[in-house]
Amino acid sequence: MKRSIFNNLSVVALAFAMTFASCTSDEPALLNSDVQENLEVGILKGRLDSDVTLDASITYKLTSSFIVPEGYTFTIPAGTKIEALEGGTDVYIAVLQGGTININGTQSSPVVISTASGEANGWGGLTICGYATTSAGVNAEAEVGGFIYGGSNDADSSGAISYLQITGTGAQINSESQYNGISFYSVGSGTSVSNVAVLNGADDGVEFFGGAVSVTNLYVENVQDDAIDWTEEWSGNISNAYISNTEAGFSTVFEGDKANGNPTFDNITAISTVGGTALQFKATSGGTITGLSLVGYDVDLDMKDGGDVSNVTFSQGYTPVALTEDQAADGYFYALNTSAISTVTAADFPWVDTDVSFESNLLQGAVTGDVTLDASIAYTLSSSYIVQDGGKLTIPAGTKITARDGGTGVYIAVLQGGEIDIQGTAANPVVMSSASGEPGDWGGLTLCGKATTSAGAGAEAEIGGFIYGGSDDADSSGSIKYLVIKGTGAQINSESQYNGVSFYAVGSGTTVENVSVINGDDDGVEFFGGTVSVSNLYLENNSDDSIDWTESWSGSVTNAYISHSVAGFSTVFEGDKANANPTFTNITAISTVGGTALQFKLNSGGTINNLYLEGYDTNIDMKDDGSLANVIIEGAAATTTAAYNEGTQVDVTSWTWINAGL
Repeated sequence: MKRSIFNNLSVVALAFAMTFASCTSDEPALLNSDVQENLEVGILKGRLDSDVTLDASITYKLTSSFIVPEGYTFTIPAGTKIEALEGGTDVYIAVLQGGTININGTQSSPVVISTASGEANGWGGLTICGYATTSAGVNAEAEVGGFIYGGSNDADSSGAISYLQITGTGAQINSESQYNGISFYSVGSGTSVSNVAVLNGADDGVEFFGGAVSVTNLYVENVQDDAIDWTEEWSGNISNAYISNTEAGFSTVFEGDKANGNPTFDNITAISTVGGTALQFKATSGGTITGLSLVGYDVDLDMKDGGDVSNVTFSQGYTPVALTEDQAADGYFYALNTSAISTVTAADFPWVDTDVSFESNLLQGAVTGDVTLDASIAYTLSSSYIVQDGGKLTIPAGTKITARDGGTGVYIAVLQGGEIDIQGTAANPVVMSSASGEPGDWGGLTLCGKATTSAGAGAEAEIGGFIYGGSDDADSSGSIKYLVIKGTGAQINSESQYNGVSFYAVGSGTTVENVSVINGDDDGVEFFGGTVSVSNLYLENNSDDSIDWTESWSGSVTNAYISHSVAGFSTVFEGDKANANPTFTNITAISTVGGTALQFKLNSGGTINNLYLEGYDTNIDMKDDGSLANVIIEGAAATTTAAYNEGTQVDVTSWTWINAGL
């Protein structure tokens, strides 16, 4: 529950609140003298008829509409608090064309306008109407209040707003029209707007209807529709914005509509703990976005009406890629983040009165230096968490990370030059899992190295678009010890899926031992070239291949136990392409549901010692009629008739860590 921001009302203010409790929007309009008299006793109501400066020592009551008409200036000094009656659409502040509002808050003494409870849908917010251009034309009529806006002066000024917090807005007029936190109707660039916070709105945080006004330092929290909305060819700029979504059911972070006035956005951070859509563009809308960091959204970019994705210009690591073939046809895209680093945080807004605090346990964005997690904290992985070149992520023993059921948008990746150090122990393994541990919930762990691969140096991974491959077979991506991963395998499209752990050209300098992958919707582990080796591997009910490799991986697996008790999986092994002769020692695979054990495509193969297979319909499958001589089992070429059930089973009774949960 949000803290009340009106806990310190004076006795005088309380007395006035009781005196005027019977006022409603149905009463006749106040005479000008009544407006002045009410201002003197802390009531905002009616149509201003002279320049007015409020008194910061009074907590004012906004009991109805308060309108600043042409020719008048309304000044609100630092520290002023205005309590809006929860009167829905009848309670709002509006500045008409030619009117001026000056909100002079400071970081230490912001201006606060809110209902007593701060809950959404309490009142109508702030509306400003100017003379700047809009595609709606000159003298257009606003959807709220019927106010007139629009002209030809893009440099028009409606005043200045600094350090303003608005809470509890979004009153609904009808199913198509609602009040926002702040509505800018054709507001010109001569208007100064900086350090604005909108919290708990039932509609948009801020919305621009044409105009050229810009906003610097914007904080938007838990609005139920769009955090930033624009239409009618707004052409302004937003610099340094922080948006948080912690309540499900919101609409978007951005919603751009109609023709593209190419507004610009610099340094935008948006964080969701509840999924949802980040950026949505309707019709032919677009914009230019620099310094974007998105965390926790199911869909990063949605071209709602199939608009040209080129209308949206990204920089710093975003490339629009279709989520699936079907969604691509419908205009849905996903912006993959390979390098964007958050430059704006909640800490940049210390003056905002909020109880929302989730950053301490939310894994988000990019790791650029040395980051060490705290095993006493229950972490949440809501989106991508990417270790950049030169970064190092250390995860101590016993750390538990709950991955949001967000599909392909939720994963941990270590890029070339980055390192991960997972320090689990048998008594305290590191656990990464969705809450339910169901297959396909999230994307798993991906490591990208600089070892050789037949895909060549600088290859692009099928997941994340990450770059991998080089010439350093001894390259190190860090160390992984005692790791349990559950519920991975989110599907990108029909050909590409995330695995439990994906090794892209990972070198032999990387330590990987005691890893358990359970309930993956694709492979348990997959190797794309590289030379990395793995020991003590437990793989249970992964829906595709338990161990998959391609692109001339030449490492080894020692001591692996594979269990299949759910029908429909693909194989125990799937080797593909040229044979770099990886080696496998002490491999046990047991199925209670039939299926295929070892499959080799094209010319793939390997050397296997101490193999034990039980319960499979087919033990050896040379998928493309490759030579059985490529597969050496117990010192001889494989045969399709051998049972391969004479090896010594890997004993996992002492592997008590393999089923550790959250």
